[in-house]
Amino acid sequence: MIIIAGTIDLADPSQIDEAIEKAKPLQQATRDDEPGCQAYVFSKDPCVAGRIAVYELWDDEASLAAHFKHDNYLNMGGLLQGFGLAGADNNKFRCDHKEPVYDETMTPRADFFTL
Repeated sequence: MIIIAGTIDLADPSQIDEAIEKAKPLQQATRDDEPGCQAYVFSKDPCVAGRIAVYELWDDEASLAAHFKHDNYLNMGGLLQGFGLAGADNNKFRCDHKEPVYDETMTPRADFFTL
C-alpha cells in the first residue's frame, strides 16, 4: 500500500474553490478508471487560504507508476498549474501494516496493538 500525502498552494488563494470544482471530474475519473486507486482526494484546507490538501491511496508501485503515465494525472497537473502554483510539498509513504485506530473499547491507540 502506498499513501501520498501533501499540499499544493495556489498563487491566488481566491481561486481555491474554482480549482477544487474543476478538479472534481479528474478525481472521480482516477477513482473509477485506474486499477489500484483506493482514494484520490484533492480538497480545500479549511485552515490555510489557497491550500489544497492531497490524499491518495494506491495498492502498489505498479498502480502508482501507471497513474503517473495516465491522462488523469497529466490533466490534473495541467489544470492546477493553470491556476498558478505558489508551492507544493507531496510525499509518498510505503505501508506494510494496517490496523484500526480504536480498540474494542473504542479507545484510540497510537501503538500497533494487533501485532
